[in-house]
Amino acid sequence: MPTNLAIDDRLIREALRLGKHRTKKDAVNAALDEYIRRRKQQAVLSLFGSIDYDGDYDYKLERRAGRR
Repeated sequence: MPTNLAIDDRLIREALRLGKHRTKKDAVNAALDEYIRRRKQQAVLSLFGSIDYDGDYDYKLERRAGRR
């Protein structure tokens, strides 16, 4: 999808240099990909501590039982 954006030239130059990208398009796509991954990670972090677990669960016993 063609899109025209007014992006700060200083930011693009720095992104190209830091990411060793060959084109502006590569730099922008990498930045968007990283942005999306970070937002998804933050969403997962919000679940921390919200899941109850059974303190008596023995994962080693379950592994041995699965081998039969």
